Amino acid sequence: MASVAITDRAGPAAMALQNFASDSDRKRLTGAAIKAVLRLIDSWGGSNAEGAALLGVSESTWDRMKAGKWDGTLSQDQLTRASALIGVFKGLHLLFADGMADRWPRLANRAPVFDRKSPIEAMIEGGIPRMLETRQYVDALRGGL
Repeated sequence: MASVAITDRAGPAAMALQNFASDSDRKRLTGAAIKAVLRLIDSWGGSNAEGAALLGVSESTWDRMKAGKWDGTLSQDQLTRASALIGVFKGLHLLFADGMADRWPRLANRAPVFDRKSPIEAMIEGGIPRMLETRQYVDALRGGL
């Protein structure tokens, strides 16, 4: 009987996994993440209060970000929020070929994950876990799971 040797080697792909823990990675990704979230909140017709709540920042910080006058670095949690939102945005634009992609986050939804709230309301209320569930839900709708 042939035996198979199991090794504990991490390939190049495993070493390059993004986890937002490194300060240098967070600094490098912050600008692009803020730009993307500002644009998607605008596309969704979101208010400043909604954008700030979704990103996990104060409204005054959100206002400085919108004005291009914030020079901070997003935390690991804030980058996770941004990543989830960007994934939802991208998934919706792959799923819908019309303006529904930008209307959907504001519509009341009967799916259990949303409990008859709009996805934006549900994500604000449920924080990161609900944001990740929303991303998974959209991916599942488009057959991406």
